[in-house]
Amino acid sequence: MPKIILFNKPYGVLCQFTDQQGRATLADYINDRNVYAAGRLDRDSEGLVVLTDDGRLAHKITDPANKMEKTYWVQLEHTISDAALQALREGIDLKDGRTAPARAKRIAVPATLWPRQPPIRQRKHIPTSWIALAISEGRNRQVRRMTAAVGFPTLRLIRYRVGSWTIDGIPCGEYASLIR
Repeated sequence: MPKIILFNKPYGVLCQFTDQQGRATLADYINDRNVYAAGRLDRDSEGLVVLTDDGRLAHKITDPANKMEKTYWVQLEHTISDAALQALREGIDLKDGRTAPARAKRIAVPATLWPRQPPIRQRKHIPTSWIALAISEGRNRQVRRMTAAVGFPTLRLIRYRVGSWTIDGIPCGEYASLIR
């Protein structure tokens, strides 16, 4: 049976098991070296990383042709406008082409949110807002580039869901093993 590990990656951790520079990696949290990340999260992003030993499943998750939806919780600088949300829903023109339409909505601060170490930079007189953004593409730093393009830079990015898997019930820095 294929192994599936759902890992709630903390900020600052690389989505690989080794690093020549001594930075935090998956190996600092996951003992099983027979799995690999099916898709990556940047070092400065947090949340769900799916690891597996099943190449077919990894391909299903990562191949853009499969359009597996991923949902992100995004903390933005400023209070996002209705126009910006609509633009995200319609697709954004980026340097590498137009994005597919996304599902975007305002959300409250997620109830299960953990403190980030180090904390985000907070400006005293500039409010922040949260959105849930669901995309089916996986371009490099796509969510950050999309929110910046509509005038609301990303301060914190947490992948909440990949397909039907979520980080619900998985504390930051911990993982759940599934049998498929």
